[in-house]
Amino acid sequence: MPNFSLPDAVFEEAAARFPTPFHLYDEAGIRRRARLLQKAFSWCPDFREYFAVKALPNPAILRILKEEGCGLDCSSETELMLAEACGFSGDEIMFSANAMPDEEFAFARRLGGYVNLDDISHIDILARSGGIPETVCCRYNPGGDFRIGTAIMGNPGEAKYGFTYDQLTEGLARLKAMGAKRFGLHAFLSSNNTDNAYYPTLAKTLFEAASSLAEKTGLPLAFVNLSGGVGIPYRPDQEPTDILAVGEAVEKVYRACFPEGGVAIKTELGRWMTGPEGWLVAHATHHKDTYRHYIGLDACAVNLMRPAMYGAYHHITVCGKREAPCDRVYDVTGCLCENNDKFAIERALPEIVEGDLVVIHDTGAHGFSMGYNYNGRLRSAEILRTADGGFRMIRRAETPADYFATLDIDEAAPALGVTPHTR
Repeated sequence: MPNFSLPDAVFEEAAARFPTPFHLYDEAGIRRRARLLQKAFSWCPDFREYFAVKALPNPAILRILKEEGCGLDCSSETELMLAEACGFSGDEIMFSANAMPDEEFAFARRLGGYVNLDDISHIDILARSGGIPETVCCRYNPGGDFRIGTAIMGNPGEAKYGFTYDQLTEGLARLKAMGAKRFGLHAFLSSNNTDNAYYPTLAKTLFEAASSLAEKTGLPLAFVNLSGGVGIPYRPDQEPTDILAVGEAVEKVYRACFPEGGVAIKTELGRWMTGPEGWLVAHATHHKDTYRHYIGLDACAVNLMRPAMYGAYHHITVCGKREAPCDRVYDVTGCLCENNDKFAIERALPEIVEGDLVVIHDTGAHGFSMGYNYNGRLRSAEILRTADGGFRMIRRAETPADYFATLDIDEAAPALGVTPHTR
């Protein structure tokens, strides 16, 4: 079920204090999920979660997760800068390279983070951009279909990521000759998967490949990174992942493959960690009846792109009307000049009138972070509901001055309230 852990009164109080739209995050919920994940993998003494920064790149959230013992999974220079600014360093950082500029490898090395290589050609880039570390990670792409039982859950062979097995054999041998002392193995084979068998199946694939590669190359295995991919139930009829059962099943595979232990486990669960602990809060501003019935919000795809990009479902509730019959059918839209700017299509909802407070659920991952400025629309504020029940703005809403700040608009600048750039 969508996360109904917060009553309508919380959204109403927040909307009374901050202009809509905004994303609201629940600190207590994020901490609970971090602790539940730690409990699920407590059997592995060297377990660490590396939160995927791309899911929710806000310093306030990252510092909360640092307090809960998490590291960060970074994929760009600015994400590395954010990690450094929030006090992460050394083995608290995992940098996953994917056609990155050389200087980003060098930056990751300066911070002392793990570097997760995506391709055999990256070995030479790393060698000249910070040097080969004693512990290096490589991303594995097994090709073909990824199956759980008889069900195909992904098509790794079509993905742009990772080494083939033969490339790993060659690459790890080269890395060993260049000074590497041990290696980690990583793979991401399915996205937003709520099947409890996903992680154990992935773990078996990685554990067996890693053991074989260690034997072939003579390079000791330091850790296996199960990456992300564990999903959340966006629809009301979906069952959530039982993370405790997942951890127990991974342990069984681990004990079979590594009876003596000694191999660390790492994860990169962005969506699972924060997705259900975020909500986009907006007001209904327009009601239109033509060939369909439309409700326009003061939010749009700039604030939440997933429905427009993927046709993704996000549950919607109306404050004060949770128990009201869903006897109306609406398209819930934003104001962009694009017909896909819709949060819901032909969705059964209670009657909505202008001024109603509308809550879009499960926006705590890949919500604000995927925002953009199409039509010159500005991104919203982010609000944290603190563990003591208060509210704190952790990112202000953008202003027109922010939008124009990177433009050279010369004489028009004073009228727009910005300083012209010097030619």
